[in-house]
Amino acid sequence: MLSTRRLLDHGGVTLTDVTCRLPTGRGRAHEAGHHAIVFVRSGCFVRTADATSNLLDPTQAYCINPGQEQRYDHPYAGGDDCTSVWLDPAVLASLWGGDPVLPSGPLPSSPWVDLEHRLLLAAAHRAEPADALHEQALSLVAAALAQVDPARGESGRPATARARRALVDDARQALAADPDRSLSDLAATLNVSATQLSRLFRAATGHTVARHRMRLRARAALDRLAAGEQQLARLAADLGFADQSHLCRVIRNETGHTPASLRRALSSPVAT
Repeated sequence: MLSTRRLLDHGGVTLTDVTCRLPTGRGRAHEAGHHAIVFVRSGCFVRTADATSNLLDPTQAYCINPGQEQRYDHPYAGGDDCTSVWLDPAVLASLWGGDPVLPSGPLPSSPWVDLEHRLLLAAAHRAEPADALHEQALSLVAAALAQVDPARGESGRPATARARRALVDDARQALAADPDRSLSDLAATLNVSATQLSRLFRAATGHTVARHRMRLRARAALDRLAAGEQQLARLAADLGFADQSHLCRVIRNETGHTPASLRRALSSPVAT
């Protein structure tokens, strides 16, 4: 039995939790239809592609390119579990120095990469906001590819500290005008890859683009609460939160207080 659960489909990135419980033996060959990096979480199997067979276990990830003839064999019982990250060609090219072709052969899954992979999966199962998951997935893919060719992922990166600071300031300005702008949209506007923007933004500000977006929304919510806003569901919808629970969670994380207590504390007394 092979089962898949799609956890994210956003901005050219699709994240899927894959569970395989097929019997031992030789699998059937088929043609791949998309670019993907697959991170193995448990089990062991053999993948044959481009006339080469590789034994894969949780210490490795592997790449798939469209049109590859591939076969999966299962020499051991017990099955396996993987996390698949599908990438649109344009997204892949932005991560990989303009080249929309993934490297052949397995990728090492370092302890850091493996931890980032599992943190992403946990966040996706908690149904964290799509923008945050998208940024986290791009960071994971970039880290995995950097183990093969670090320079390729850095191509196009602003060369000077001043240029990098200006890039981050431009991103902050764009988000201040429209917090709903996605990481991919920002990166395209600023003529830099999404991964490079994410990395530079975090280095300059101490938090991710997705977290910055939530902080801006939280501050807009404080203004509305101070003005006496009573309908939290309406407030959440107006400001781009997933729902009222998400609004309350973000506000509490940012301030340590609930929206109701903040409304009482921030509201101005009515003049008499």
